[in-house]
Amino acid sequence: MKFRLSPYLWSVGIMAAALAFSLFVANYNQPAMAEAQIPYQATPLWLILTYFFSAVVVIALVLFFLPMKYLKYVFRVVFAIMFAWGVLVVTFFHLPDAASYTLAALAGLAWIFFARIWLHNLLLLVALAAAASVFGFVFSPWTFMIFMLVVSVYDVLSVRFGLMVWMADKLSNTVSLPAFVFPKNVADVRLNLQSVQVGELKNVSAEKREHTILGGGDIGFPLMLANSVYFAHGMNAAILTGAFAIVGLVGAFLMQKFLYKGKPVPALPPIAIMSLIGFLIGSNYLV
Repeated sequence: MKFRLSPYLWSVGIMAAALAFSLFVANYNQPAMAEAQIPYQATPLWLILTYFFSAVVVIALVLFFLPMKYLKYVFRVVFAIMFAWGVLVVTFFHLPDAASYTLAALAGLAWIFFARIWLHNLLLLVALAAAASVFGFVFSPWTFMIFMLVVSVYDVLSVRFGLMVWMADKLSNTVSLPAFVFPKNVADVRLNLQSVQVGELKNVSAEKREHTILGGGDIGFPLMLANSVYFAHGMNAAILTGAFAIVGLVGAFLMQKFLYKGKPVPALPPIAIMSLIGFLIGSNYLV
């Protein structure tokens, strides 16, 4: 008998685990980052907005113009480097350099040659937690909160006009998907990532889908905000911000089920709104 797990439980579990791990990494690396004189929450809003939308444009152009036979190699290398970087950030400040670089290289190579769903989800979680600990240190909570609200508008438009699904489907064909993959049957986490075809999801009813996709940004952005809140206002405020983000994620799934009837839904807007509420409460009453 196959053991099935709903996308709600998958998503809540992944987000809670990512929040706990990212706050652990932030707390663990905070003294070393301060000692390294990394700029503390002084990076301006325009810089992160420029970086984000430039990355979106570049990725879209590359996906459109570059033939698939080249795309799969380019993005596999890019994602391997990203996953290796995540492991490096988590380990660099507290392990010998040789050990950190070795673990990072092994993580990247493992993903290239053993791209299973469970490994992909694990390395993506580590990479997002690492990024959250760094970006949370260099961006203030309000800067990142405004960024999330702006990107929420982009999220709505990209889902509405099909850009998000198109990009995700093209990336899935390269076995390089910037998203968590939640199989309906838990045993299917052992499957190769190439078995997931995002473009087919929009043509299949929610009840018949074998996989559910949750964009990495829907997890990563609230993690970064929670880490920024941690550095500025402490652990209690950060946990509350993350908890409200999880409520927003559940709200997005409820919207998908009852309002969008299983169609792709922009998850970031409800996550951002609930994160804002949690941030306001936490920063004013839990400091």
